[in-house]
Amino acid sequence: MKPKAYLETTIVSYLTAWPSRDIVMAANQQMTHEWWTSRRNAFDLFVSQAVIVEPNAGDSDASRRRWDVLKDFPLLDITDEVETLAATLMTDVPLPPKAQTDALHIAVAAVHGMNYLLTWNCAHIANATLRAPIELICRLAGYEPPVICTPQEMLSLGDSQNG
Repeated sequence: MKPKAYLETTIVSYLTAWPSRDIVMAANQQMTHEWWTSRRNAFDLFVSQAVIVEPNAGDSDASRRRWDVLKDFPLLDITDEVETLAATLMTDVPLPPKAQTDALHIAVAAVHGMNYLLTWNCAHIANATLRAPIELICRLAGYEPPVICTPQEMLSLGDSQNG
């Protein structure tokens, strides 16, 4: 049985965006492409309605490219349990008001039993200072938190498993 990974919006955005001129963003885009081609088949991949809605904003050509990637993934429901956990994350981590969708991504992944939450959002999701409170809140609510990581970390995971 493959591990289950929830793809947060930034993964699809980095995968489908034009190459950035910013050296760090370009490197992250490249790592996302490497993970996509070399490691994604090692996981059962999932998204939620929040991932579908976010990328529809902006340029229609870019939106179409993002949809082409997303259209075949199973959709995880945003249930009452997800919304309750997201609200708790907002108040108890605490997260700023602009991070409401970020809390929703974490909650969807936890409530639906994802092994991993893959993201480039290092401000409110893959943030080392927030990791412990996020994990504690998920566990206190009765959910095992997903491992929150970037494609770079997942590439390293693949290397260590292969040799």
